[in-house]
Amino acid sequence: MYQVRSGHVMQREMTSQELIEELHDARARTLELVQDLSDEELHGPKLAIVNPMLWEIGHAAYFHEFWTLRHIHGCAPIIANADQLYDSIAIAHDRRWDLPLPSRAQTLAYLDAVLDAQIGRLASGSVSASAKYFYRYAVFHEDMHTEAFTYTRQTLGYKPPQLAPAMNADPAWEAGPLAGDAAVPGGQFMLGARRTDGFVFDNEKWSHAVELRPFRMARAPVTNQEFLAFVEDGGYQRSAWWDDEGWAWRQAAGLEHPVYWVRHAAHGWRVRRFDQQAPLSPFTPVIHVSWYEAKAYCRWAGRRLPSEAEWELAAAGAPAGDGRGITHNKRRFPWGEDTPTAGHANLDGRALGCIDVAALPQGDSAFGCRQMIGNVWEWTDTTFQPYPGFTPDMYREYSQPLFGETKVLRGGCWATRGRMLRNTWRNYYGPNRNDVFAGFRTCADA
Repeated sequence: MYQVRSGHVMQREMTSQELIEELHDARARTLELVQDLSDEELHGPKLAIVNPMLWEIGHAAYFHEFWTLRHIHGCAPIIANADQLYDSIAIAHDRRWDLPLPSRAQTLAYLDAVLDAQIGRLASGSVSASAKYFYRYAVFHEDMHTEAFTYTRQTLGYKPPQLAPAMNADPAWEAGPLAGDAAVPGGQFMLGARRTDGFVFDNEKWSHAVELRPFRMARAPVTNQEFLAFVEDGGYQRSAWWDDEGWAWRQAAGLEHPVYWVRHAAHGWRVRRFDQQAPLSPFTPVIHVSWYEAKAYCRWAGRRLPSEAEWELAAAGAPAGDGRGITHNKRRFPWGEDTPTAGHANLDGRALGCIDVAALPQGDSAFGCRQMIGNVWEWTDTTFQPYPGFTPDMYREYSQPLFGETKVLRGGCWATRGRMLRNTWRNYYGPNRNDVFAGFRTCADA
């Protein structure tokens, strides 16, 4: 998938057949995540942190239709009132449960109609290279929603999803802890995506120089065992470890431990995974913790969260030959330019959850940090802001409304589709969100 020009790795243009395969694959994942749910489950309770899944399915189809069939090809809407039903910018979140949505069968038929029309256009050879950008954007948008379908099933306590690429448990996944820090030299680093990187989102544009001091990055994310020490030391009872806003959030939420942890007198600590309880696995990353919880742990541990520039340097950078600085070449992935495989990263739902932090050494970064792609999203200390010279892409609401309101996460999680990710990919959630598949790793000054 790559070409080399003037020392830089460039992504080649996707063929129409490759786009058709991605469209089919994204749709298959959507159906896997919703087809086994009842009509009542697809409607779900009205909560601030999830969407009604029946609405969200239709919205995914609508996004495809709006930006490819209607925007590029000038087609008429397949559903006459689709804008009034599925435009997420115009329709307030709490109204989505009360809309006159099409039935389950009609919604699935809408999905099929949009996909058939897209494939017809691509197969005809009538889609230009520039128009393919919109098709890829729509695929990635659906990928984001399939991750949301997955954490919605967790939030609502639905049964575990049955995903086609899921693998049987691999003994290599039970690799235990990975202690210690990687030493990362300071220097000038080019943060963000390069113009040779192919498809990137607007908030990754463009690469710009930042100056970083040397630091030490944890080789692995914080594990359940490590976070448990914070919990059992009264970490949720002592305001000294929390900033004022985080302490107010903790008190309002009434939390004394991560949201899905359960303390049993007879069985010790357990955790709810979808609709089932399991023993708390000591060496998988702590997950479903908010930015506030991550910050409190760091204060307790005498550490800190990395900035997103530090995170990207630890993932994408490499030490200079003299060992006293960093090179000017960036890696697309921590391990290099090869696209992720099961040996590199826990992605695409293949493990149906997190694996031990010492697993997958093949995915190490040049500095020796493991699992910087996959397994668990990682909070950074950085507030989501535009890079210098930011200009919104065609979907203007993708990034701009969340600048200054959210915190940056990096790296992807076990449910993230691998085709979306690269070292420069920026995710962003409010600091209160503990429903998403987020954890963190710590760092310290050198």
